[in-house]
Amino acid sequence: MSNIRLAGLRLALHLAGWLLTLFSMPAAFAHEVRPAYLQLHEERPGEFAVLLKVPMQGDMRLALEPQFSGKTESSASVTLTVPGAAIETWTLYAPALRGQTLTISGLEATMTDALVRVEYRDGTSWTGRFTPRDPAAVIPASDTAFSVARVYLSLGVEHILFGVDHLLFVLALLIITRGSWLLVKTVTAFTVAHSITLALATLGFVHVPQAPVEATIALSIVFVAAEIVRRDRGEEGIAARAPWVVAFCFGLLHGLGFAGALSGIGLPEGHIPLALLFFNLGVEAGQLIFVGAVLLVVALVRRAHLALPAWAPRLPAYAIGSVAMFWTIQRVAMF
Repeated sequence: MSNIRLAGLRLALHLAGWLLTLFSMPAAFAHEVRPAYLQLHEERPGEFAVLLKVPMQGDMRLALEPQFSGKTESSASVTLTVPGAAIETWTLYAPALRGQTLTISGLEATMTDALVRVEYRDGTSWTGRFTPRDPAAVIPASDTAFSVARVYLSLGVEHILFGVDHLLFVLALLIITRGSWLLVKTVTAFTVAHSITLALATLGFVHVPQAPVEATIALSIVFVAAEIVRRDRGEEGIAARAPWVVAFCFGLLHGLGFAGALSGIGLPEGHIPLALLFFNLGVEAGQLIFVGAVLLVVALVRRAHLALPAWAPRLPAYAIGSVAMFWTIQRVAMF
């Protein structure tokens, strides 16, 4: 067994332990990283149709409420519950919304962000990202291309870094791929594939139900984990011989998963291509950060010359496959 392969397996062992710890956490904590979404659409002068989408797990809902610094009036709200979220709608009367400070009350006590979009009758709009550390912002007169790019770039980075299933798939690919050039081809194939389906699905050219996509994404991780086990037994499958082919095929599915997340966030009118581009760039940046971190730890582990039990190299594939199989069953049960 080569030093790189052994080091990768050692690293995977530690990461698998972290993933198993995350896997055992309460589901509410795991889902809380999904962003909330607030949209205000001006239908008449000073009259806004408001939509607030708040993440839920079971009957638990984050206690988030938009508050404005200026004079506003609100109609009675209507709440609709959909899988994983509560959607509340009402009408807001605000003669002068521009220049007011908007605060997402309760956000500071969560681990999630809130994306806010304000659309005016004159065609201008504003998109803002609120965090637990910065739950308030002044609503400007209109959006800028720079602000849209900044918001969606950060959303893309955070989506991939908090998307444990996507990272687990990448980690499995790193374990099974041998050689630097083959690793570059594999990562590139995954990037190209999910960029294609992310764009096609987001722009409406492809329509696929999200639940089967999420279940198949989990199943893709099981497949690569099984291929790692086969390789360690001396039987090289397609993933070991041509990991870039597997990365491309399953990358198409992962792109549909990214598109589902982006559809939940929404895209700003007038800046759709820009927002899509920078969300995708954020996903790629987050993926490169993860791959770079893995390779850095591999280099450090190689220098440490850690002694592990003989069974240790076999554990990562089984740990990854077990977690992914649970996700598969869980997601199929939600159809």
